[in-house]
Amino acid sequence: MKRRMKGLLRIIFGRTTFAVLALSAQIGILVWCGLFFMEHIIYIFGLYILLGIAVVLHILNKKESPEYKISWVIPVLALPVFGALLYLFVELQIPTRLMAARVRRVTGETSPYLAQDPGTERDFSEDDPAGGSLLRYMNRWGGYPTYENTSVTYFPLGEDKFEELKRQLRGARHFIFLEYFIIGQGVMWESILEILKEKAREGVEVRVMYDGMGCLTLLSHRYPAELEAMGIRCKVFSPVRPVLSTYQNNRDHRKIVVIDGHTAFTGGVNLADEYINRKERFGHWKDTAVMLKGDAVKSFTMMFLQNWNITERGQESYERYLEHFEDGCPAAAPRAGYVMPYGDSPLDNENVGKQVYMDILYQAKRYVHMMTPYLILDQDMISALTYAAKRGVETVIIMPHIPDKIYAYLLARSYYEELLMAGVQIHEYDPGFVHAKVYVSDDVKAVVGTINMDYRSLYLHFECAAYIYGNPAVQSVEKDFQDTLSKCQEITLEECRRYPGVKKLAGSLLRLLAPLM
Repeated sequence: MKRRMKGLLRIIFGRTTFAVLALSAQIGILVWCGLFFMEHIIYIFGLYILLGIAVVLHILNKKESPEYKISWVIPVLALPVFGALLYLFVELQIPTRLMAARVRRVTGETSPYLAQDPGTERDFSEDDPAGGSLLRYMNRWGGYPTYENTSVTYFPLGEDKFEELKRQLRGARHFIFLEYFIIGQGVMWESILEILKEKAREGVEVRVMYDGMGCLTLLSHRYPAELEAMGIRCKVFSPVRPVLSTYQNNRDHRKIVVIDGHTAFTGGVNLADEYINRKERFGHWKDTAVMLKGDAVKSFTMMFLQNWNITERGQESYERYLEHFEDGCPAAAPRAGYVMPYGDSPLDNENVGKQVYMDILYQAKRYVHMMTPYLILDQDMISALTYAAKRGVETVIIMPHIPDKIYAYLLARSYYEELLMAGVQIHEYDPGFVHAKVYVSDDVKAVVGTINMDYRSLYLHFECAAYIYGNPAVQSVEKDFQDTLSKCQEITLEECRRYPGVKKLAGSLLRLLAPLM
């Protein structure tokens, strides 16, 4: 009984409850203000109409996707007072602007270490002129170079990555960086933490950064101090605070490990037991990851330091995290292709994650095969997918059959019929949930990373991925795709049309708010 009472008191007086109540109070104040103004609308009706018109014109002239504009125009027109005030409240966010300024600062500090090697650019452009165009775009607008001399190992399951990650961490001699959206207590994290503590005792510099929203209910707010006491530097990216602010929309969804500057991991796998199927949540959890060794690890090193230093005041010594690069770094096989690690920021007005996906779709000659947990598309992505299928490219998407979020699944289903009619094939993974974020095309190029095919990943989150060209790992990605496909059920147009009308209606209504979800 005492234990239950303690648990109840912990919930009532816990930080999550406080945050929810504080946010609810602020929302209530906003609603009250809107209702108050509505009561007096007869006196200042003209002013409100002018305000609504001005806000709508501002929205329509902004450099944003049409879907995002529509999702704001509707509430502004439907609720001229509250909708306009809410939009102005969101737009005039000082914390978001300050964060954007800090992102520009650290990006500028790391740019000298992310210069494109002219010889690699020349080689890539000769091997594939279209790929050379993507290289130039990414280097100029994304700030990330393409590398040779990099080996790539592909992991078709989280369990595979977990075992190799432990081996690589045990070999660290100088530093370890970990950046994850989710860290959850359990077998996976406890095993890794034991290695990190041992390495910290040996004098290896260990830094851990996790997202404030992703770990809100998983880790105590005192957890960074607990890790610091173990000799591990720890930081919470954008801690969740009980204040209405759009900067809390910009989560750190990246998954990065860097070891001594010569080895890096990325992919969909977080540090929690469901990702290695030690805990079942939505059937079998299908996820993927890659390990890089070689020159391309430099970009992941800088990527981590960029986000770490957003809140730092002092000057980082970036050079010292590159000086151990040669230690333990095997030379890649001759002509092992190219690797382009890249990060995507929601605060630089350049959606590089989306552009890379679209480039693959538009350049594909024979096939594009994709795995994604979410399918929430803007018109650009719909056009790219359907155009690929219409011109005879085999365009196949693997989705979860057991979703983790029912609203996201209903929303995804609302796109199925349009895609199927154009010739896009959609398959759902029967054993459970697909969390992988994978593109592979024409046996020559692949992307493995953290970027979902939804608005949050493509527009709102800090993300990362590795673009792989002409590397043997591309064949491993395609083999895994075919193995996964054999465990899927194909969604036909007939089955799609038999889908319950209530669920279709729910998906259609959700599309109105899709860019804001």
